Formats: sequence, C-alpha cells, structure tokens
Amino acid sequence: MIKSAYNIIAVMSGTSLDGIDIIYASYDIDKKWSFKIDFAETVKYPKNWKTTLSNLVNQKLEQLQDIDASYSEFLGFVILEFINKYNIELIDFIASHGHTALHQPENSMTYQIGNQQILADILNKKVICDFRVQDVEYRGQGAPLVPIGDRLLFNDYDYCINLGGFANISSELNNERIAFDICPLNIVLNYYVSKIGLEFDDRGKLASTGQINHDLLNELNALKFYNEAPPKSLGLEWVELTIFPLIDSYQLKLEDILCTYIEHIGFQISNVIIKDATKILVTGGGVYNDYLLNRINYYLTNKVLIPNNEIVEFKEALIFGLLGVLKERDEVNCLKSVTGASHDHSSGKILIPKN
Repeated sequence: MIKSAYNIIAVMSGTSLDGIDIIYASYDIDKKWSFKIDFAETVKYPKNWKTTLSNLVNQKLEQLQDIDASYSEFLGFVILEFINKYNIELIDFIASHGHTALHQPENSMTYQIGNQQILADILNKKVICDFRVQDVEYRGQGAPLVPIGDRLLFNDYDYCINLGGFANISSELNNERIAFDICPLNIVLNYYVSKIGLEFDDRGKLASTGQINHDLLNELNALKFYNEAPPKSLGLEWVELTIFPLIDSYQLKLEDILCTYIEHIGFQISNVIIKDATKILVTGGGVYNDYLLNRINYYLTNKVLIPNNEIVEFKEALIFGLLGVLKERDEVNCLKSVTGASHDHSSGKILIPKN
C-alpha cells in the first residue's frame, strides 16, 4: 500500500555557492499535497570546497569524477551532522539534488556531483538523487525541475519566481506548467563583488550607488537567449562564455556593473510576466537584495509577494524533497511541458546502503 505521509531530509546546493541547504520536512497527501518544515539550515562551504566548486566548469571529466567521490563523502558527513544535531530518528529517505558540475543539455550532458553510493553508506539510509540525468536522456533540458513543486505546493500564485544563482519562473498556461530560466542572477552579482573580498552585495547597497550604463544594458537585453522560446535553461558555462566577457569589455566601476546588471534582471523578469498577473511569489537569496527588489517592483508595479524566511531560503530544498517522494511513489516528477523531454516521467536514482 502506498503511504500518504513521508518524513524526509532534503538537500540542495545551488550555483550561487551560498552553502548546502538542508531541511527535515514532512509531506502529506490528502486530495492535495501539504508540507511542514521542522528543521532547516544552510551549511556554509569551507573555503577549499567553495574554491573547488567555483572552478568545476574548467575541469575535465576525469577530474570531475574524482571531485564527485570526495564531494559525495563530504556531503554525507554534513547530512549526518545535521541528523545528529537535531536528534532526527524518523527518516523515510534522503532526497539530494547534489551540486551541478556540468550542464549542457544541448550536448546531451548534465552532471551533478554528490550522488555516489558512499552517500547512502555513510548515512545508512536510502538516498533518492540525481534527478536531472534521465530527463536529458529523454531529450529534455534537465531543468528546471522545481515547477512540479510549484504546481503541487504553491498553486495559489500566478507565477513563482526564484532569485537564486539564476532567476527562473514557472506558471500554468492552458493547463500546462510552463517554466524556464529567465537570466543569470546571483552567479553574476556575487562573482563581481568577490573581486573585492565580499560574498555578496549586502542589501544591494553597492549597486544602489552605481549608474546604469545604457550601452551595456542594451547589449545584455539583446542577447539571443532572451528571444528563444521555452523550454530553455542556463548554466555557468554560458555565463562564462557570454555574460562575463561582455560586461568586462566595458571596464566599468564595480558599482556601475552591479547597478546595470540589476536593471537588466528587473527588465528581463518583467518581460516574461503577463501584465494582469496579481500574485507573484518570489523566493531565493535575491529577496534579501533590497535594491534588486526595488527595481523588480518598479517594473512589476508592486505585485511581488514575499513569503516567510523559511520558504524564501529553503523552497528549492523543500521541492527536491517532494521530487524524491514522487519518485518513491513512482509518480511523475518531471514535466515535458517544462523541460522539453519526450514525455512526463519519474526521475531520480535510488541508492540503497550496502551496510
């Protein structure tokens, strides 16, 4: 008999390298899905891991495989420490996104590190992970995967927007879930402030002192990606090949780079919103950038709704937990309308501990 309630640890590491998001949550199905987050925290990366992860795009496949083994072990002990810290006993399984090392769906390639057998062995628990690979095998983008959770857990909103390493969006259109990456976000902003030793621009204070360079803004807005129809997704490779060289060619002051790029983000987000939308849920680390929110609200006429901090910070981990639950139930967790795959499917790899 299929269960109707699950207690899950869900783990997510995003491209902005803020840290590892870990939650312990319960999921219940009674006509519709509901959830409750019991414990949640973000574990900051040690300096060596942050450096390693920021350079993944430059590694050869053999090097990635070595890093994968080490990262899977590291992740296992991070999760184990979380379990011990909160004295968690009832766990159906661990749902883990891992960390994206390589994402080139156009070349039928995607690689998330942190999904090796050692993860299940360290935790002595079933692990459901590696959610993107099967979708790419079915000729999909392998991303975004969060929209199934937007549909099942947050369907009261016209749009769900995540302001993370990349800005992405999902909504219902003609009874289909449509979702795609809008533009790079914190992956760009954090890269530039890291040059002066900061992890992020606190509240967007630096950006707010800058001036918009309209020539750069126009070039950013004219990039080919923004005119492509969904499904579409972005990766660090595209940012390093396209965004960074374009911005650097202007040789601007840091404040002007941040100010101009945030204007670009606000414009691109507004460009994909139907004007009569009234409820727009916004989550992700970008919510704490006051200047960014100010510019988004300028374009969207203050229709943005910010939930509680728990949802802002841990929504993606929460939904990857749901993806694990759906995989466990052999139910659809990847939508072809979102990823462009040949059909809806139930994606993920199941690791059983050898102990």
